[in-house]
Amino acid sequence: MMKNLTARQYIGLSLLFVLFGFALSVSWLSPYTIEQQDLAMTLLPPDSAHWLGTDHFGRDMATRLASAIALSFSLSLLCVITSSVLGVALGVCSAWAGGRVEQALDVLVNILLALPGLVMVLLLAAIAPGSFLVLYLAISLVQWVEYYRVTRVITRTKINSPERQLSAMMGFGKWYQFKRHIWPAILPSVLTMAAFGGANAILMMASLGFVAVGIQPPLAELGLMSVELFPFYIEAPWVLAQPLVVVALLVLGFHLLAGTGDDPINSID
Repeated sequence: MMKNLTARQYIGLSLLFVLFGFALSVSWLSPYTIEQQDLAMTLLPPDSAHWLGTDHFGRDMATRLASAIALSFSLSLLCVITSSVLGVALGVCSAWAGGRVEQALDVLVNILLALPGLVMVLLLAAIAPGSFLVLYLAISLVQWVEYYRVTRVITRTKINSPERQLSAMMGFGKWYQFKRHIWPAILPSVLTMAAFGGANAILMMASLGFVAVGIQPPLAELGLMSVELFPFYIEAPWVLAQPLVVVALLVLGFHLLAGTGDDPINSID
């Protein structure tokens, strides 16, 4: 798999590894906790004691950024796994079964597509502000639809292919047919959508932090940190820049990892 990566994908993967390594190393080495305050040391510039300075409560920025990055990676990974497994499974079942099964799933998908994804996540997250579980379920509920639509289109094509029909006539079971003919066809698109889905999950969580219905204090979250530090953009611009730059780098890394866009995602009618 690694040998097939393009240069831009290597850059994206390297960028994500650097951010993940930063989160791990700081979490292990930092003597501070994310909620530890020192009001006598507010908005300090970076120094030997606080590598990235302190915020308006005197909390160590490096420690809080590391925790926020780990939280973002955790959410994006959980959302990608859940939405991809659900979307691929339902997409294959829909195309293979057809009939009422496909019609029922199409109705469900159309209902979910009636509202913009971020609006739906915002509505669900507002029910239980600060709940990581609700946020994870809301984002996964929105993202599985794209996996479903792409998988259904590709599966329907492969089911009617001579190769798959020959395997069926030779007596091979559906699981073999899926592994041999369908999964290799949908895998590139699934990987591309997974990379974009990871970036979108991070952006959604940050967006909810901007409107104060996402992760709540004392947890560190990139969107919430940006809102809290915005009033100090003149006094300590380096502090405000840090969570914004990290969000941009996370999203850039996932987008570069998504590849060149040659996968047949845009073939959906």
